Amino acid sequence: MTTDDRTQELHEHLDVVRARVDAACAVAGRDPSDVTLIVVSKTWPVEDVRRLAALGVRDFGENRDQEAAPKAEATADLGLRWHFVGQLQSNKANSVARYADLVHSVDRLSLVTALDRGASKAGRRVGCLIEVDLAGQVEARGGARPELVPELAAQVAASDHLLLQGVMAVAPLAAAGESQAEVSAHAFARLAEVSERLRQDHPDATLISAGMSEDLEQAVSAGATHLRVGSAVLGTRPPLG
Repeated sequence: MTTDDRTQELHEHLDVVRARVDAACAVAGRDPSDVTLIVVSKTWPVEDVRRLAALGVRDFGENRDQEAAPKAEATADLGLRWHFVGQLQSNKANSVARYADLVHSVDRLSLVTALDRGASKAGRRVGCLIEVDLAGQVEARGGARPELVPELAAQVAASDHLLLQGVMAVAPLAAAGESQAEVSAHAFARLAEVSERLRQDHPDATLISAGMSEDLEQAVSAGATHLRVGSAVLGTRPPLG
């Protein structure tokens, strides 16, 4: 595939996703401008980030620091917003705090402390979302139980170099015989309730990060402000090297 072919492919995929978002917003009675599309570029080369930036994408997500850090550095001239969307080890917090504008996966007190320290060293303020476990148990995906969100939020809000901006969740996978759309819709409705309770104490924490390629419509319906979409824009992911 030539460079021009790849750009055209990305353009077509992006148009389809944007049309899905527009249609979901129309059904929900929402303004599409209130929904931010984050293209999750994990495992894809920095050249694809540049192609998508040329097509108007400003927000990109990564879930591994070893990929995110060099991509952010290589595209520093583009003025992009970088979102860290994967589980984050505390020993990577210093690195992530240097480039991430929004960390979606804050799920424990020790990570809040590490991120605040890293942001202080970097001389930045880093936005944070509390990741909520909606599966009823802590999965490999991470996330804090809903009842722990207030304590985490309070620590983020009290940190000198962090900014509490809202909540994030990944919908549980549907079990055999279940509809993923229904499971996602139920999960995102629960996330909206967590968000509403959070805003009672932190009115500015208005962001809701929910929905991926397969369930973005359900996320929009539940009030998501940020969608994390990868394969629907970039295609089937290449294997990790």
